[in-house]
Amino acid sequence: MTWTVEDAPWWTSAVVYQVYPRSFADSDGDGVGDLRGVLDHVDHLAELGVDVVWLSPIYPSPQDDNGYDISDYRDVDPTFGTLADLDALLAALHGRGMRLVMDLVVNHTSDEHPWFVESRSSADNPKRDWYWWRPPRHGMAAGAPGAEPTNWRSFFSGPSWELDEATGEYYLHLFSRKQPDLNWENPEVREAVYDMMRWWLDRGVDGFRMDVINVVSKDPALPDGPVHDGLWGDGSAAYTNGPRIHEFLAEMHREVFAGRSDRLLTVGEMPGVTVEHARLFTDPARAEVDMVFQFEHVGLDHGPGGKFDVRPLRLTDLKASFGRWQAELADVGWNSLYWNNHDQPRVVSRFGDDGRYRRESATMLATVLHLHRGTPYVYQGEELGMTNAGFTSFDDYRDIESLRHVADARVAGHSTDEDLLAGLAAMGRDNARTPMQWDASPHAGFTTGTPWLPVNPNHTQINAAQQRADETSVFHHYRRLVALRHDEPVVALGDFTMLLPDHEHVYAFTRTLGDDTLLVLGSFSGDEQRVEVDDAAGSALVLGNYPDASAPADGTVVLRPWEALVLRTRR
Repeated sequence: MTWTVEDAPWWTSAVVYQVYPRSFADSDGDGVGDLRGVLDHVDHLAELGVDVVWLSPIYPSPQDDNGYDISDYRDVDPTFGTLADLDALLAALHGRGMRLVMDLVVNHTSDEHPWFVESRSSADNPKRDWYWWRPPRHGMAAGAPGAEPTNWRSFFSGPSWELDEATGEYYLHLFSRKQPDLNWENPEVREAVYDMMRWWLDRGVDGFRMDVINVVSKDPALPDGPVHDGLWGDGSAAYTNGPRIHEFLAEMHREVFAGRSDRLLTVGEMPGVTVEHARLFTDPARAEVDMVFQFEHVGLDHGPGGKFDVRPLRLTDLKASFGRWQAELADVGWNSLYWNNHDQPRVVSRFGDDGRYRRESATMLATVLHLHRGTPYVYQGEELGMTNAGFTSFDDYRDIESLRHVADARVAGHSTDEDLLAGLAAMGRDNARTPMQWDASPHAGFTTGTPWLPVNPNHTQINAAQQRADETSVFHHYRRLVALRHDEPVVALGDFTMLLPDHEHVYAFTRTLGDDTLLVLGSFSGDEQRVEVDDAAGSALVLGNYPDASAPADGTVVLRPWEALVLRTRR
């Protein structure tokens, strides 16, 4: 979207920080992070300079999917504290000029939510149609192999239908069987969701990150999907960017955000979203959401077998993907920029070098991402260069997606345990969920008890206390990147032009606003890289990730291993 400095929304120059409360900080010694733990570290976020804190779910939940299975939308799970604790956190953030965004999970609830308990109580209950209930496939008995209403595969492996023995019907769950999908075709469901959202905004919350929001609209015919391998089919054509999704999001905006949207942030997590759909979702004139999370770039290292079938990243593929999203959302809409979140492995282990050049590659990756056009998201510990967990045993893993993958793969017999462990070590979601590394003490200062997930042993070398004291650290580089977006309108609003699109090791682009142009270069290599870039001649250094970084003397740029440079060009 083309905005001027004067009329651009506040979030164009903002940086968002995601807190995964279970793993952030534990205030009471039970081994699980909580809201008081977040409150104890608000000054860390203030020092980093971020504008928004996005809080992963803290609602009451059986924790089948670590809180993304909600049993009460209007309270706080005792594991994390109380509503009073949340109010205190809100006040502390607002007092430091930061906003709080809540996770909104409304494609599904927990099977322990009162809505679903009512819905499954009988086939004629008034809330029966609040969820997707269907009889067995025509001519088949309930519970028989293949009797599920459709052949859809769950995101967590296996069928996406669960038989309810009491009523003899199946309910739809695109995720865990304990996460039944809400039926958004029912207007009562939508109004209940909107009423809940208004309740949180009235309490002082500043917006929502909407979990898998683009799958809430399903084709009511629920057609079978193509079977690529095995028994279960791909039903995504019937629910990804479904038939009424734009209607539903426009309605949500009218019912919930109208009249107060200038202070809020709305971002939709949208698996399978295309850039064409993203233009519609984020067009301000359509009033749906401010920005979306797309997944194209974090699928580039997936092999034919899916996310756990890891392939090396080709930098040219990454540039082609990012470049297309930058170009297509240049005149309408807006990008979200991220490497990490609670569902992705640590980027320094994934696309960088988490050994010899951990600091250099972590800061290079940050520089390249944050200098794109869009709103950057920092996931807890990313600002420290935290690495993957390094688990070597299946017993170390807690995440339902990983555990289901291992179970199904063993039944299918397609993978050895060695291959399965390698896939989990590279891509498992628990990599992002090891406790935050605050200091070098036992359990990294996360808890005085036994942490729910083991702390990474490298916390004695990688921790916030050490990095705050070191001006060359990953933390301080992130702090400088945040400040750059605040201070330089060209970073927030400048046009994007990709350079060297075919280079296999150097990522280069310019950002231009009026007469101001920044040249950004990042080396995705442990070897020295030499490139010719005309714009580099006569440039001045704005930011580098080596302490002795300098602008090149001419158009020849020599980049050291994993070096990043931000240069102001002569124009």
